[in-house]
Amino acid sequence: MNQKKTMWEIRQAASPGTLDLYIYGDVMEDGYDWWRDEIIRSETSANTFREELSAHPDVKQINIYVNSYGGSVFEGTAIYNQLKRHPAHKTVYVDGFACSIASVIAMAGDEVVMPRNTLMMIHNMWMCAMGNAGELRKAADDLDTINAAGRQAYLAKSGDRLDEEALTAMMDEETWLTAEQCIQYGLADRYAEQEADMSGAAAVLQKANLTLEQRIGIQKSLAAQLRQLTQGDTGGPATPPSQGAKTNPIFTLFERR
Repeated sequence: MNQKKTMWEIRQAASPGTLDLYIYGDVMEDGYDWWRDEIIRSETSANTFREELSAHPDVKQINIYVNSYGGSVFEGTAIYNQLKRHPAHKTVYVDGFACSIASVIAMAGDEVVMPRNTLMMIHNMWMCAMGNAGELRKAADDLDTINAAGRQAYLAKSGDRLDEEALTAMMDEETWLTAEQCIQYGLADRYAEQEADMSGAAAVLQKANLTLEQRIGIQKSLAAQLRQLTQGDTGGPATPPSQGAKTNPIFTLFERR
């Protein structure tokens, strides 16, 4: 039975020349069925994205709506690069969470829009490795190189608002960033006119494998953002990222479930 895709969707928008892209779930690579000797296509793979995007060659505006915990860094990096080289104007709307590689995809936007009660999470990627001492040392060196390359997406978006040393420290700490902080660091451009529906935030945070203390800390941060909205407080400097609100490394080079 044919089911409508709910986590990932590309559709022609109502306005001519405009494409809406929804990334609502994990970014995952294609699989392979060894019994049937066939590729199992993931609806969130870079291959699927490339094929569907190529079906709309004349699009002038792409709206990208993100609510994702992250996923495969290889797939997400390819999606980011496909978007970056596409000639259309890209507007990213963070509809809840843009975590890990989903935050990298968001950096492809010419404009990134965040409601005040939404969050990004940035961190270093990890990988599984096995072998002798030399192979394990090489794996660590390779991971350093991959992380250094991955930081360039954030730096390209932030311009002179965020230097690599500060970004590296934030990624080392697996930092959650409010919309206000994202705008401060140049990772987002403006607030959305309305706050996002965060009624499912608790379930998202639980799936992210945070400790109870970390979930409480982030939920307090969301509550503080909502209080600012109701009180009309739009001024004041952004607060530094909370070093206590960090997550375990589950948004990875290789999925951990």
